Amino acid sequence: MANTKSALKRVRQNQTRAARNKSLSTRMKTLRKKTLAAAEAGDKETAQKTFSEFASAVDKCAKNNIIHKNKAANVKSKTQKHLVS
Repeated sequence: MANTKSALKRVRQNQTRAARNKSLSTRMKTLRKKTLAAAEAGDKETAQKTFSEFASAVDKCAKNNIIHKNKAANVKSKTQKHLVS
């Protein structure tokens, strides 16, 4: 366990950041599932709307270094392909 005040503060900061990162990455995954489900159902309007929200969430995750920028581009591209077909 941490002994110094600065080490205790680091533990608190890491817990806060981990919770924030977890919520953002979970939101990204949920929006991807919603987008793919709407595309499977044939509801193009809802699929486009949720894809826009999904792309925004992915970009935010990439900006905050939760995922790599290339992975963000890869995930958006693969999801977009499902909307087209």
